[in-house]
Amino acid sequence: MMSTENKDKPPAPSLIKVLGSVLASMFGVQSTRKREEDFTHGKPYQYIIVGLFVTVVFILSVWGVVRLVMSMAGV
Repeated sequence: MMSTENKDKPPAPSLIKVLGSVLASMFGVQSTRKREEDFTHGKPYQYIIVGLFVTVVFILSVWGVVRLVMSMAGV
């Protein structure tokens, strides 16, 4: 028999929704409704993994831009 708990539980958010939520929170524009939805429906490990990935991509992007500007400046 199938339990009724699975029917009442909403599906986990997709990767795109998790990514959008992480990006919005990193920029500080996450709405209260969306944040509450993330905490009630999402799994913490999804947000941690995506958050770490986005942070690494951001750091590497800044590093790359700085290297490009420095090389263009002849330093």
